[in-house]
Parts: sequence; structure tokens; C-alpha cells
Amino acid sequence: MEEDPHNQTHRKCCELPDADTVPLMMRNVHRYLADFIPERPPVLREMEEYAQDRDFPIVGPLVGRFIYQLAVAIKARKILELGSGFGYSAFWFSLAMKGKGHIVMTDFDKQNKRRAYDYFKRAGLQSHFDFKVGDALKTVRKHDGPFDVILNDIDKNKYPQTIDIAADRLRKGGLFITDNMIWSGKVCEKNPDETTRAIVEFTKKLYDDSRFYTSIMPIRDGIGLAVRT
Repeated sequence: MEEDPHNQTHRKCCELPDADTVPLMMRNVHRYLADFIPERPPVLREMEEYAQDRDFPIVGPLVGRFIYQLAVAIKARKILELGSGFGYSAFWFSLAMKGKGHIVMTDFDKQNKRRAYDYFKRAGLQSHFDFKVGDALKTVRKHDGPFDVILNDIDKNKYPQTIDIAADRLRKGGLFITDNMIWSGKVCEKNPDETTRAIVEFTKKLYDDSRFYTSIMPIRDGIGLAVRT
């Protein structure tokens, strides 16, 4: 079978002269940047410790500050999260909106909903949180938007399905933010697994989609930032 020329290009650009040093370099860079992060609110720190103790994936403070900045920059007031966990990213968005705004959240686990609302209440957050328990892709079809921000952090195999959903529900100039775009470097492997292939497929489609202007930020596990044009 003839090899996909895109895959050849993709692999070529990932083959660095001293590739073995790259993971260590990135870890060192992230540690360096993390040392400069100011102290967070106590409840937010508690959420980070909970995630660390249970190996629960959250975007973390490096990305949290970044999405805070993005929300402030575009004066976001209406946000949709495809995959919310126990509310860590929504906490940052609420801080950015200074108690205003509306955040639609999604997650499969009822326990995560209860935990999120407990954190929000104890932190005194005033945004309107609408936490839907269930499949994010089914839930979102009940919300037409337009949204200022859509955060994408669902099952990676479903990433390619989110592009049309975001394009149809974001306002012009709205932001489509996607976590795990580097996927611990697996996107550069020559024989990626099914999940990694879905992320690569999503990345190519998003860059090629004229409805978005896309970049990827190599912080933490890679953040995709696509502006709705």
C-alpha cells in the first residue's frame, strides 16, 4: 500500500537532530515555567492536589492561566466545555469572567458534577454553571450557541467529530481550544495507535479547515488554538 504523503511530511518535521533530548528539554522548560506561576486560590490548589493524588488528568496551572488570558482577551461570556472532569478548567474560566457569564459543562460521571459544584461553592464563584452528565457530543446538540469559547477535552478518538460542532456553535472570532494535541509526543511516532491517529487526523483537518485559523501551543501536553473566521 502506498504511504500517505502527509504522514511522510508529518514524520519528517518531527525528526529532530537530537530527538532523545527533546522530552527532557520539555520537562525542564515546564518545570522552569511552573516556578514562576503565582500562588492560586486555595480551592484551586486543592483541586490540583486532588488530581495529582489520583492521577486525574487536568489542564494544570500553565494551561489554566493561558485559557484565563484568552477568555479575558475576547471578553468571553458564554463558554462550552466538551469534557469538564471535576471543574478545573471551568474554575479558571469563571475567574476570567469575574463571576459573570455562563459555562455549559459536560462529563459522564455524576461524582465529578457533585465535586465540581462543591469546589465552586466553597470558592464563592458566581458564574452560572450548567453541568450536564452524559455524552458530550449528544449533549452539545441541545445547545446552539453562539459561544465565545469551546474547550475540547473529550475522548481523543472522538476529536475529529468536534470540528463541525465547534464551527456551527462559535461566534466569529470565537475560540476553539483543544487539549492533548501533542499527546506525550506520541503524535510523532511512526506507528501510532488508534487514539494517536485520531489526534493526528483531527490536527490535519483543523489546520485545513477554512472556517478556522489554527495554531498549536507546545505547553504541557499541547494546546490547539483555533479562531473561528
